[in-house]
Order: sequence, then structure tokens, then C-alpha cells
Amino acid sequence: MKKYLVIGNPIDHSLSPKLHNYWIKDNNINAVYEKKKIEVNEIGDIILNIKKKKINGINVTVPFKKEVISYLDQLSPEAQITQSVNTISLDNDKIVGHNTDTEGFRLAIENKKFDLKNKEILILGAGGVVPSLIFALKKMMVSNIFVSNRTRKKAENLKDSFQYIKIIDWGNVPKVDMVINATSLGLNKEDNLGLDFSKIGKNKLFYDVIYNPKETKFLELGKKLEHKTENGKMMFVYQASLAFKLWHGINPKINEDVIELLD
Repeated sequence: MKKYLVIGNPIDHSLSPKLHNYWIKDNNINAVYEKKKIEVNEIGDIILNIKKKKINGINVTVPFKKEVISYLDQLSPEAQITQSVNTISLDNDKIVGHNTDTEGFRLAIENKKFDLKNKEILILGAGGVVPSLIFALKKMMVSNIFVSNRTRKKAENLKDSFQYIKIIDWGNVPKVDMVINATSLGLNKEDNLGLDFSKIGKNKLFYDVIYNPKETKFLELGKKLEHKTENGKMMFVYQASLAFKLWHGINPKINEDVIELLD
């Protein structure tokens, strides 16, 4: 039986096993998918298990999307540009890191019929998934990307790879068309960003990459201020389907049953 894992810390919130095991069963694949909470010093041993074929594939979530890179033999073009890996596979005896977050995010936005061309975007946070969002947004031809992080230096470091982004101080909220919460604030229902969005304008899009809980304080606030809101569920589904295709060579079904599975 093949074995697949998602690794991270925290990991309890992850619905990856639920989704992948549903698709595994639906496609009659002899495999199991589990989640594992790890510490940073365990990364090397776990990835070595791919080489030994004890594990057939790994998904990576916060906070290890960059940390895993030094243990890999090769990166896909998207993973190379973003320096962020969320899917690991063994190809021709080489451990390869992929990034399916970029395309997952683009497909999720496309699915909701949001046209981001020439729009201005504010990203809150500078960790794990942010390089993927920046890369995807640029491909969607947005006009400006602002990044704000509680530790400004971490946001400034993103300019090494993406010179075109604009770094602003935490607490500054410019008038933009879309605000993305890419911080981990929201994994706990009571988490609050403590930012003032009252002067942002009307009818904006508040997007949270978090999908569990399905409505964070950030999205609650967006709704209260009468903006459009969207959580990261469809991005999660699309990035998972792309990982599934990498491992199994099958495009899994994305239908109402799959969506309801994650509610």
C-alpha cells in the first residue's frame, strides 16, 4: 500500500487526509494519506523516507514550505521562483519539490469569476504561501501588490525575489480592490488582526487563505463592512487536485460531493 503524508506544525486543522482519502477511494487506488505534526529537525528523516520509498509523496504546510527545500534534489519552475514547496514527489529517483499553490490560487479566483486585471491588492503576511500568491497575482496582471507584515523585515526580504511589490508598515491599510489574509491569525476562531479597514472603500474582496475555520474573524469583519468574502477552500481543493495528479496521474473529480465533504 502506498503512503502519503501532509507535514506541518500545527497540523490538526488540515483537511488534506479527508480530501485525498476520498479521491483515493473514488479512484480505487491502494494507498493511504495521513497527517503528521513534526518539528523542523525531523524534516530530513521524513524526506529521506521518500528516497527509500517508504513514503510515496508529501504535502507541506506551514511553517515548512521553505525549510524543506535544502533536502530536495530538484525544484519545479514555480517552486524555484517562489522558493516555496507544498508537494514533494520522487521522479527518476530524484526528490522533486513542486508548488501547486500558485495554480491552485489562480484557479480558485477564476472559479469565482473575479477579474483581477489592473486591480490593486494588499497581502497581509509574508510567510509560507505569500510568494505563491504574489507569483499568481502577477500572472493575473494585477496593477499593484502591497505587502504588510508585523515584522517588516520579513516582508522586505520578499523583494529579493519580487522587486515589483510595495512594502508598507503593519497597520497601514491603503485603498485597494482586494485584501488577502495570509497570516496564521485566524486558525484560532478568536484570532483578530486588529486592523482598521473602515476607510478602504466599498465592495472590495476580502480573501482568507485559511479554510478551517471556514469563517475567520477577518472574513466576519469583511462581511460586516459589506464586502465580498471568500475563504481558501477552493484554493485548497485545486492545489490538492494538482498534487493528486502529480502523484497518481489522475485528475480527481471536483464536484458538489467534494465541496460538501469539507464543510
